[in-house]
Amino acid sequence: MQMDNQLPPQKAPGFCSFRYGLSFLLHCCNVIIMAQRTCLNLTMVVMVNSTDPHGLPNISTKKLLDNIKNPVYNWSPDIQGIILSSTFYGFVIVQVPIGYFSRIYSIKKIIGFALCLSSVLSLLIPPAAGIGEAWLIVCRTVQGVAQGIVATAQSEIYVKWAPPLERGRLTSMSASGFLLGPFIVLVVTGVICESLGWPMVFYIFGACGCALCLLWLFLFYDDPKDHPCISISEKEYITSSLVQQVSSSRPSLPIKAMLKSLPVWAIAIGSFTFFWSNNIMTVYTPIFIDSMLHVNIKQNGFLSSLPNLFACICGILAGHLSDFFLARNILSVTAVRKLFTAAGCLLPATFGVCLPYLSSSFYGTVIFLILAGATSSFSLGGALINGLDIAPRYFGFIKACTNLIGMIGGLISSTLTGLILNQDPESAWFKTFILMAAINVIGLIFYLIAGEAEIQDWAKEKQHTRL
Repeated sequence: MQMDNQLPPQKAPGFCSFRYGLSFLLHCCNVIIMAQRTCLNLTMVVMVNSTDPHGLPNISTKKLLDNIKNPVYNWSPDIQGIILSSTFYGFVIVQVPIGYFSRIYSIKKIIGFALCLSSVLSLLIPPAAGIGEAWLIVCRTVQGVAQGIVATAQSEIYVKWAPPLERGRLTSMSASGFLLGPFIVLVVTGVICESLGWPMVFYIFGACGCALCLLWLFLFYDDPKDHPCISISEKEYITSSLVQQVSSSRPSLPIKAMLKSLPVWAIAIGSFTFFWSNNIMTVYTPIFIDSMLHVNIKQNGFLSSLPNLFACICGILAGHLSDFFLARNILSVTAVRKLFTAAGCLLPATFGVCLPYLSSSFYGTVIFLILAGATSSFSLGGALINGLDIAPRYFGFIKACTNLIGMIGGLISSTLTGLILNQDPESAWFKTFILMAAINVIGLIFYLIAGEAEIQDWAKEKQHTRL
């Protein structure tokens, strides 16, 4: 069977190689930035809404000590909403600019600086909250910018580090950190708040990020040819497999050709459907569990964390399976991308539509909730990596632009779901999941028609399309 955009298989170094270590290092970076980003969602519960008469002489010594360990602020729900969303807006505004600059400047320095900045700001959040909510909002917004830089700039790494037959497993291994981070936060944040106080959550995750930043600057090099620790055989394997796709030149971006390219729009629509589903399952799972299963807050936190854990597992599985199909010549690259995009769209839609009908079965609801939240990550082996197939030279920029469109979908879905829940509580979940299914199916149909995996003419070495 003829393969799309693929070189003949070569014998690769073993699994314990530097490129897999690099992917795991990126996985850890993504875990940390997601932990730093989402931990405030839980610490906010103990940071606000205290009605204790602070400063009165009848307050016990134990209570005073607890207030020192867990400072409490009088923030309105509106202020809380601004604080929680400020990171998201910082994350969004940096997507396209960093997608452009990551082609020009050193990825090692860009990610190292951004990871360090996010971690230092995490350490500054407790004192910023004590000074005032305006300082906290500024800290969180700038932190969102730094986290957006880390998340976006890393796409450019795989242009030089990922052989065609290993793209799925390497990218899914690193991207699964975005899914594992919220799981870790849900599991450990409550324990830290209870035993050490909520400020320690930010100090711990901030310190971990600073330590990881040092590892990053020491271990990562922009080009495998320059790395002093990588073996000669692995270096030759990587560079020879990418010789036809990677050049040292940085031509101008063919913006017009990208805008006219249906495969690029197919990837954008695939990202839109992924973020639409993923954002609903991430943001509203605790509310769904509370309304349908009526469990206490500890059980809710544990159950809410499970979809993230299994999404991480499914994402890694998707990467390995997609590469397995390619290495064994079972399917073409185009067929693999469409197969995993179909799984990432249809499975969560199916499980989601079934959820409102399972309210009488506790275990059935939990199982389908996990499956609905986890199976969308199959798209990591499909549309979300497809830009590396059609335009490896411009992958970072394409990834940034399509992620921006996807994030717009996530913002619309979370806002619309909130309106549906507010206006029609009785049938709200049915409407929410039916709409999610419809978006997924429509997006999948477009991707199946327009999606490709061959290098596009405007992305080849010979042609330098200009504005």
